[in-house]
Formats: sequence, structure tokens, C-alpha cells
Amino acid sequence: MPTCTTRDGVDLFYQDWGSGRPVVFIHGWPLNGDAWQDQLKAVADAGHRGIAHDRRGHGRSTPVHDGYDFDTFADDLDDLITGLDLRDVTLVGHSMGGGELARYIGRHGTGRVRSAVLLSAITPLMLRGPDNAEGVPQQAFDDIKAGILTERSQYWKDLSADFFSAGDTGAASDGKGPTQGNRDAFWYMAMSQTLEGAVRCVDAFAATDFHADLARFDVPTLVVHGDDDRIVPLDATGRKAARLVPDAELKVYEKASHGLAMVPGDKERFTADLLEFLRR
Repeated sequence: MPTCTTRDGVDLFYQDWGSGRPVVFIHGWPLNGDAWQDQLKAVADAGHRGIAHDRRGHGRSTPVHDGYDFDTFADDLDDLITGLDLRDVTLVGHSMGGGELARYIGRHGTGRVRSAVLLSAITPLMLRGPDNAEGVPQQAFDDIKAGILTERSQYWKDLSADFFSAGDTGAASDGKGPTQGNRDAFWYMAMSQTLEGAVRCVDAFAATDFHADLARFDVPTLVVHGDDDRIVPLDATGRKAARLVPDAELKVYEKASHGLAMVPGDKERFTADLLEFLRR
């Protein structure tokens, strides 16, 4: 399997499809690089090189017990980018991966970066506070950790409904909307994450502040968010991030969920918007 070894000896599995200008996809929690396969194929078919790694402790990467913080994640990403000697890169980060993208730019700059896409991203800050009234209360994060620690297999099944804003049925009759397959794929990827990583990532994405990182963005940036995101509130994150990044473009998808890049209908729209952004 193709892997990149980080400065501290962690092997990061990655998928590397196509050739041309590179597009690096950074997955959300609790997923892995397989969440991006639709987009990997699309960018490779369009003449780009699509790369998606599994974060440490996720998927096929080393199941370590530590390093679940955004400085470490950003440095892992830098190890991948420099190890493959990628330049003129478009970075695409979903959810927690958007925080990883932001912290990478905050720590390593944009010398190798052409552009950025923040999809349903946690930036600039998730946790509710005096200066972030639209954020998520601490109790919600405590409940997530309790659910994982109590019986994570059932918890992931339950959480998949909110992740995809799903009801009790499969896709709508027009073939659009979340499917049972989406929920099954979410469960399968979540179960490949380490238990320690699952819990510690919650603390990381809940409380990490990315305001200073977003201030360092100096490349074209696309922000995409669904207005039915039940995991990462649009008003606390996507709308604010688009205001904080100079000249960022915000696209809000009506009735779209947190996992919109995997859902029939929404994933085709996002892929089309991504390819159009890459042509600029």
C-alpha cells in the first residue's frame, strides 16, 4: 500500500489517482480517504492528480495512541505534501479536515498551495462561547464522547442519521438524498478509527480556534456548506469563514447535509463546483 512516513514514524496511507496539477483531499471525522472516491475519480478524469490520505489513527494509517491535535495533523499533511513534492496544490478539506487545512496554512504558509476549498468545515470555531453564540454547546461534545465510549458501534449507526440529515427511509424517489448505503459507509469508516482517536478528535475539533489561521489565507478560497448541516452549524462556521478569508466565495446548498459530498444529488453538484473552481 502507498504510505508516507511522518517525522515521528507514523505511516499515512494515501490514494493517488491520475496525473497533472495536484488536488489533495482531507477527510472529515470519523471517516477516511475513501469518503473522497467520487471526487478522486472526477478530478483524475479531468486531468488532475487526486490524492487523499487517511489521517493518523483512521482507516489504513498507523493506529497510534497520540498526536490527535491540529498542529500534529497539519504537520502530517506537510509531511505528505513535501514527501510527494507536491506544488501548485489545491487543498480540499471537509469538516475536521477543513481545520487541518487551515492549520496547515497557518503553520506552513501557501508556498505550495494554489487554492483552497472548505467544505462543511469547522473553521473558525465550533464551541459556543461569549464571542460565538451560534456555536455548539460543550454538553453536545460531552454527549458525543459518552456515546462513543459507551458503545461506539451503535453510536456510529445513530450518528449517521444526523451526519446525512436522514430520516428513516432511503433516497427519495428521484434518486437524490441520503441512502442507507451512505449510512452504512459512514459506519464502516467510523469503525476503522481508533477509539482513542475518536474521543480525542472531539476535543480537538470542538475547541480549536482557527481565526489566526484563516487570517493567513492569501489564495483563492471556495467555502461550501449545506443549510441543513446538523453537525457543523452554517452560521457559526461557513458564513464566518467566508467573511474572514479575503475574497472567499461562499456557496450554500439548500437542504444539504454535513456529508453532502457523498449524497446523491448534492455530491454531483459539489463535484461540478469543484471542477469549475479548479479550472480558474
